[in-house]
Amino acid sequence: MEDIKITVVEEAGQRIDKILVKALTDFSRTQIQMLIQDGHVLVNGKAIKASYKVEVNDEVMVHIPEPESTDILAEDIPLDIVYEDQDVIVVNKPTGMIVHPSAGIYKGTLVNALLYHCHDLSGINGVMRPGIVHRIDKETSGLLMVAKNDMAHASLSEQLQEHTVTRRYLALVHGLIPHEFGRIEAPIGRDPKDRQKMTCTDKNAKDAITNFKVLERFKDMTLVECRLETGRTHQIRVHMQYIGHPVYGDPQYGLKRDDTTYGQYLHAKILGFVHPRTGEDMYFESELPDFFKAKLDELRNEMN
Repeated sequence: MEDIKITVVEEAGQRIDKILVKALTDFSRTQIQMLIQDGHVLVNGKAIKASYKVEVNDEVMVHIPEPESTDILAEDIPLDIVYEDQDVIVVNKPTGMIVHPSAGIYKGTLVNALLYHCHDLSGINGVMRPGIVHRIDKETSGLLMVAKNDMAHASLSEQLQEHTVTRRYLALVHGLIPHEFGRIEAPIGRDPKDRQKMTCTDKNAKDAITNFKVLERFKDMTLVECRLETGRTHQIRVHMQYIGHPVYGDPQYGLKRDDTTYGQYLHAKILGFVHPRTGEDMYFESELPDFFKAKLDELRNEMN
């Protein structure tokens, strides 16, 4: 177990979890909050809550426990499987489900559910992400392809790198987009002010391209279909915010007045790829979640 000592100097009045996110750059906010919750963070020798606001000369002691076993347990979690054969599985992921385990999060993920459903997932991405070729954010719903063996994984990964996988998302965004089509070319990198967020920047960034078309306009919102050419972290969410039309309900990039109960209104609706074994063109389409449909109905009623 490692102990890290921090003395508060200039950060008085700030929350302890925010202080530690900046100080412990190898840890996410979720991991830090779990350390606090488990009593591994002491201020002046006493356990505190994540909301504790530090004072000048506070002595913060962080105990970093030994890592737990990385064995990922199979869990009997219901899955909406759209397609499955000996090589691939296509899953319709619900909003709120994390795709794969990470440090501090070992249960309740899509990978835990997949391991219960089938035992033959590819091992290319290691024990924490078996079978996972690409991911979508926790609060994003929709279609995801999973490889059941290394041959399939290599093929699907190559298709992603060559931008031949079809990925189309529906997003409800703020404001009225006046034109019918758009193309956003803006590199995305880690936000230097908040490492939990991404931003459009030319520093330590990767090229990112999102194409979109308008499907429906409401009173002060627009429903768009987004087509990805690249797959950067939070890409659609960051790009839509960048052009002044943030995704509704997005707790990180949306507006403060949004209802964030379901997270961002972003759904991976269409997925297409070439089957790694047969060479057949595979195409899948999924229904919007009920809460998304209800919001669209509400907006349509406002127009009448």
